[in-house]
Amino acid sequence: MVGLSVSTGPLAGVKVIELAGIGPSPFACMLLADMGADVLRLERGNPDAEKVVSADTLNRSRPSVAVNLKSDAGRELVLRLSEQADVLIEGFRPGVAERLGVGPTDVHARNARLVYGRMTGFGQTGPLAQRAGHDINYIAVAGTLWPLGRAGERPAPPMNLVGDFGGGSLYLVVGILAALWHARESGEGQVIDAAMVDGAASLASMLYSFRNMGFWRDERGVNLLDTGAPFYDVYETSDGGFMAVGAIEGPFYALLLEGLGLSGEDLPRQMDREGWPHLRSRFTEVFATKTRDEWTAIFEGVDACVTPVLSPSEAPTHPYNAQRHVFSTGDAPVPNPAPRFSNTPSMVTAPAYTPGSGTREGLSAWGLSAEEIATLQAAGAFA
Repeated sequence: MVGLSVSTGPLAGVKVIELAGIGPSPFACMLLADMGADVLRLERGNPDAEKVVSADTLNRSRPSVAVNLKSDAGRELVLRLSEQADVLIEGFRPGVAERLGVGPTDVHARNARLVYGRMTGFGQTGPLAQRAGHDINYIAVAGTLWPLGRAGERPAPPMNLVGDFGGGSLYLVVGILAALWHARESGEGQVIDAAMVDGAASLASMLYSFRNMGFWRDERGVNLLDTGAPFYDVYETSDGGFMAVGAIEGPFYALLLEGLGLSGEDLPRQMDREGWPHLRSRFTEVFATKTRDEWTAIFEGVDACVTPVLSPSEAPTHPYNAQRHVFSTGDAPVPNPAPRFSNTPSMVTAPAYTPGSGTREGLSAWGLSAEEIATLQAAGAFA
């Protein structure tokens, strides 16, 4: 693809300004753009840069517009664009947007209906609001990192999936969509304070339910879903591969034992916690007798909740992923848009391009003339 195409996604017609950041806010904007929103990514860049495809998937489906927010012309450009926007998203530390003159008060003075989305780790208020941090710090404070890991071992960070993208991006998008609905019904915009700590804590709601009901102990690796249960764990195969086992319900567990050739063996009852070490030992021994592909074939089409553990390089070619086009095809596959819509499909309208290379294209699509763009450049709006 060499340019942006018109989208027919469910958010077609929604106009979004993205004040570029890293991680969770670009991912949120990617989701909105894939679903059809008209997103302008405003960032430091060169408006005369050659349009070269970038491998940064998070910046796809929208043009990169060079903006110098520290210039009066750049600041005024953002405020002018906000007059026709439905949403503005920023991921600065609290107070930065206000100092730049593009905070909620500044923007709402131009467009009271606008939804202003703010993405931070520790939120806009509170004792940690100005502290630096990353995903690992946010989920640590949220109480979501502590339970992750095996018995007797330190907590295991789940990359940056839980804080940045789960507790951050997805909650920001949900908040924006809810606020958009409210704005269209009432004419009233509002500010979305999406903090990764808040979202990561919310993601752990079921864990707190289990604790409050007495089903969960505050120990790592001893509970039903944290590798404590031998029928909910990962096992190594003879070729160094791994199989994921999630046979919680009785019928699924019975099929697991049958596939392993253990259905006739005198074993502890499934939910007998004292017998879990013996079950784990037997499962470990048996899984180690065959390759991953052999076990995959044995459990193919069987509701035992047993699947191969695929690497990122293997996943795109798995039959499920290939048939449903979960990933794009090519030398460097990336995940395709999700979820799926029956009448207004999401789509990747363009890859990411060099920062600033979509300046004229993007601003023209939002109604600025070539003369106005030239005047802005002369005034230092893009430098």
